[in-house]
Amino acid sequence: MLDETDPGVARLDDDLLAALREAAAEAAGDDVTFHVNSGWRSAELQTQLFDEAVAEYGSIEEAARWVATAETSAHVSGDAVDLGPTAATAWLSQHGARFGLCQVYANEPWHYELFPDAADAGCPDTYADPTEDPRMQQ
Repeated sequence: MLDETDPGVARLDDDLLAALREAAAEAAGDDVTFHVNSGWRSAELQTQLFDEAVAEYGSIEEAARWVATAETSAHVSGDAVDLGPTAATAWLSQHGARFGLCQVYANEPWHYELFPDAADAGCPDTYADPTEDPRMQQ
């Protein structure tokens, strides 16, 4: 199940955490375990991750395809979670909409956010990467 003693899990948005709990419980019935690789992050950590991505990819533009700035990251607000293993993300790609849990970026199959209307309307189309997400244009 979810390690709610981990600050990255404990500091998630309450509704996102509730949806994760419910999905994880149902997934367990299919012998699938969720592991939160990264949830809430401090602005300082997000800045560090972005700076590391710039160094790795060689430019701000290329880094932005993989890592958001502290000002735009849904992780900093507690509104995003990166999950593993692959079996968990595969399970969520099939069942996540029922819980409002949707993959946001095509290049990040581990990154999920809460879209409460998804249970009725389905998940929105994914963006190819974060540079296509209007929320990243701040």
